[in-house]
Formats: sequence, C-alpha cells, structure tokens
Amino acid sequence: MHDNNGGGADVMSTVNDKHGMERWKQVLRRKVPILDWGMRYKVSWFVQDLLAGFTVGLTEIPQGIAYASVAGLPPEYGLYCGFMGCFMYCIFGSCKDINIGPTAIMALMAQPHIDKMGPGGALILTFLSGCVIFILGMLHLGFVVEFISYPVVAGFTCAAAMSIASSQFKGLFGLKGKANEFLESVIHLIENIGDTNKWDAILGFTSIIILVLMTELRRLGSMKTNPNLTPAQNRYKKAIWMISLARNALIVVVGTALAYILKENGETPFTLIDQVGEGLPPFKLPPFEITNNGTYYSFGKIIETFGSSLAFVPLVAILESVAIGKAFSKGKTLDATQELIALGVSNIMGSFVGSMPVTGSFTRTAVNNASGVRTPLGGVFTGSMVLLALGFLTSTFAYIPKATLASVVLVSMYYLFEFEAIATLWRTKKLDLVPFTVTFIAALFLGLEYGILIGIGVNLLFVLYLTARPKIEVKPEKLVQMRGDCLIVTPSTPYLMFPCAEFLRETVIQACERCTNNVSVIIDGSVIKFLDATVIKNLQILLDDLELKKHRLILWNFQESVLAELLRMDPRFAKHHHVGTKENILNDDQFEQVMINDDYTIQ
Repeated sequence: MHDNNGGGADVMSTVNDKHGMERWKQVLRRKVPILDWGMRYKVSWFVQDLLAGFTVGLTEIPQGIAYASVAGLPPEYGLYCGFMGCFMYCIFGSCKDINIGPTAIMALMAQPHIDKMGPGGALILTFLSGCVIFILGMLHLGFVVEFISYPVVAGFTCAAAMSIASSQFKGLFGLKGKANEFLESVIHLIENIGDTNKWDAILGFTSIIILVLMTELRRLGSMKTNPNLTPAQNRYKKAIWMISLARNALIVVVGTALAYILKENGETPFTLIDQVGEGLPPFKLPPFEITNNGTYYSFGKIIETFGSSLAFVPLVAILESVAIGKAFSKGKTLDATQELIALGVSNIMGSFVGSMPVTGSFTRTAVNNASGVRTPLGGVFTGSMVLLALGFLTSTFAYIPKATLASVVLVSMYYLFEFEAIATLWRTKKLDLVPFTVTFIAALFLGLEYGILIGIGVNLLFVLYLTARPKIEVKPEKLVQMRGDCLIVTPSTPYLMFPCAEFLRETVIQACERCTNNVSVIIDGSVIKFLDATVIKNLQILLDDLELKKHRLILWNFQESVLAELLRMDPRFAKHHHVGTKENILNDDQFEQVMINDDYTIQ
C-alpha cells in the first residue's frame, strides 16, 4: 500500500511538472512570438516575406535619409534607425505587418535635443525612451494611451505635419541659416526669399510634382491578381504599383545621379548634403555624458534637458505603434503589452547602433501589408537592405541634393495631414473640433509636448463637465395612488461621482419648488451601479431637505450593492427603499422592509 501511494504521488508530481512546463512554454511563446510562428513557418511564405521586405526597404531607405534631415542629423543616422528595430520586432513583435523604424514625428520630437547635444543626445533619448516603454509594457500600463482621444491625436498629427513641412523650406529654396520651429521657419522664408537658389527650387518643386503624380498612380496598380484581366494586364498593374511604391527611392536616385554628373563636369547648381559618415555603425553603449560645442552635459543635466520629452516621446511612440497595430490586426486581438515590450527593446537595442527614437510607421506598415507579408520575418529582409545600403552606398549620399530630400518630406507630410479628421469631426461631433483646434494651435506654436498636454487637459475638462453635469431626467407624473405631485428622477449614467453630487441634489430641489402640493420624489436606481461617498452624502442632505419641506423620498429599484453603501452612510434609507413597478407604490406601509445586519449589509 505504501508503495502504491508513493507511486501515485510520483505520477501526480510528474503530471504537475508537465502542466507547469506547458504553462511556461505558453508564456515564453507569448513573450517571444517568434517561437510560436517560427515553429509553424512554411517555405511557401519565404518568397512573400522576401518580396515584402524588399519592397518596404525601397521606402525605408529614402525616408530614413530624409527624416535624418528633419532631426538635424547626418543622413547615415536615418539608416542607423532602420535595421535594429526590424530585427528586434521580428523576435518580440506580435503583428506581422508592423514596420519599426524612423518616423517624421519622432525625428521632430528629437530635433530640439539634437540641436543642443548633437547626435549623442539622440542616442541617449532613444535608450531612455526604450526603457520607459519597456517598463510600461512589463507593468501592463499600455492603457495610458487611451487617455488621448482621437481629436487630440488628429490635432497633434496635423501640427507635427505642418512643423515638419516648414522645417524643409530651407532645403527646398536653398536658403542658408537655421530655422526649425514653425513660426521661425515661416519668418525665415519670408525674410530670405530673395536669396532663393533657383536651381534648388526648380529641382524641389519638380520632384514634388513627380512624387504626387506617382503617389496617385498607385490607384491604377495592384499586387493582387485579377482573374478578369489578362496575364499581361495583371503584370502591367503590378509594375505600376511597384513604380509608385518606389517613388521616394527613384526620386532620390535620379536627383543624386543628376547632381553627381553635374559635379563631375564642374557644376554644382544644387545644395548638397556633403558631410557623410561611411560604413556600419559601431555597437556600443549610448553616451551617458556628452560634450557638444564646448558644453558638458552630465547624466543629470541630460535628464534635466530632456524634461517632459522623457514622458512624451515614449507616449507618442506607443500611441503611433499601438494605433497602427490595431488598424492592421484585422479583427484579431492585439496584445498591446507585448507591442510595448517589442517597441521598448527595439529602442533600447537601437541606441547601441546610433539610432534616434523609432516607432511603427503607418506608411511602411501599409506597404508591408499590401505586399502580402506573411510573418515578421519580412522585417529582417528590410533591415538587411538598410545594412547593405550602409555598407556600400553611404559614399554616394554626399551627392544627394537637399531639395530632393525636402520634396520627399513635404509630400509625405501632405499625406500625413489629417484632412479627413476635420471633415469627420464636423459631420459627427462639432464640439470635438474644440480639443482638435486647441491641440493643433498649441502644438504648432508652443511645441509638440505642450500641444498634446494642453489637448489632453482640454479633453479632460470636457469629460469632467459631462461627469459633473450628467443628463438627469425629472419627469412629473400623476399616480392616482399618490397624494400630491410625483417626480420620477432618472439619471442617465450608471456612475454618479463627486463632480455631479451638488448638481443632482439641486436638480431635485429646483424641480420640487416648481410643484404646488406635497411632492413624492422617486429616484429610479435601476441603472445606478456606483455612488461615491460625496454623492451618498448629498443624498442624505437631500433626504433631510425633503423631510423638512414635508416631501417624501423614495429610492426605487436600487441594486443591492448600491443600497448597502447608502445604508452604511444612513440607516434611514432602509425605510425609503422600494422595489417593483411604480404602479405598486401605494403608501409607506407597503414599502419593502429591508432587514439590516449589524455591519449594514442586507439580509
């Protein structure tokens, strides 16, 4: 018997160990998704991932170079941002379509700090932002982005698009000097318009026209095979789609080739990038102490200089990436916590290879999706293309005209501007144009961080106002069984909290003052799920006020949990509670007798 029991215990222990091991495997597959989809990977997916990765690379390389100019960095730094995020997201990311890399908004938010601390400022900002994002993910705090509403996000995006576009006026017109803020850039353009380099302007505006035409050309193309078309027509549509997709790369290549040919012939009509670092970036820790232009920044001073950016750069990065993930999840549940972990790791590791802050790119994610990517492995091919460009093409970057890069950024910002948001808000909820407009103006003229903070503040005022002034229906009703007048009070919200406490009491008192006879106030509690202490206290005051005026208060169909909270404040509420239909409310003798325990719970 002893042996049998021992054997049974061993079996149970083995079963428990297996269950425990299986749970650990599930957790590991969830936290490192490549272990999940990698085990199911099919050879047939490889070609689709390769094609998608190559296609996204054609977009990422010119965008990276252009966004480096937005941040005030040499062009190679735009490519330093373009590979580590792809590799890390392949391991930790949960959405097959998302491309992690440089974005215009991240470049703009990093620019003021790069201006002060140089490229080292971008690296340490990337590292610290990654740490913040990773910690938020580990603590399951991704919900913080839910406090930023659509009007605030749209206003912020529009302001960022205009700020980024204005920063490119110098490159477009070939102007000298420094101007990065929106107002500063506009004033600088007006004051120096006479110094325009006509060849830069001609090249820039010609590039803009071609880019817009090529962007619209994609409407005629498609990567999907249409069975109603001939093979030749399908190939034609795919060719159009690929040409449209590669528009940024093509315009940069053509501009660079033109500048190179002219320079080889002794002509330099365009303003060129000139200084370019060559080769792959070294893998090393980001600098925790920086000296730039003779100014020394200790780690403490770096943190002080970053200020609110240490909160808002990660917040905006999370907002962009999670929003893109939800848009492309196609009905599946997006693991926001895992997305934060993947984004945090991407930034932390990116800071070791010279990256500025990165996040999900809507443009490149859309390209990835349209190219038929099957798994996050497509990002590895995109990152590999960026590495090849760094290894073999950086010497040619010195011939890229600034006007060409400016045209790429300006066209991208035109399509980033949320024109549709304004029309949507006008059609659906005109009041939401207020936080949109406030966010847009504040972000444009005061800075992106202040803009989003002020926008959130204005939006919270709207929320607080709705909380403080909920819709409370007070309906006079004549019941034959009631003596005098009867008022049915029905709150529209299930959650009554302290901002509306006085409003609820005053609404009832004012309604009673309009009545001539003794009043029976019936508060319909069927929808109420929560009352805080302030509201309960005000209901107690209301009870005293009504009794003083010889009126009567009836608590009708309150939920048991809510009623228990009322009784803890004042046991008198017990004799004022009634359940059933209002037609059955006859007199005080027919009220439900609520039995109360010593701890004021209902028996």
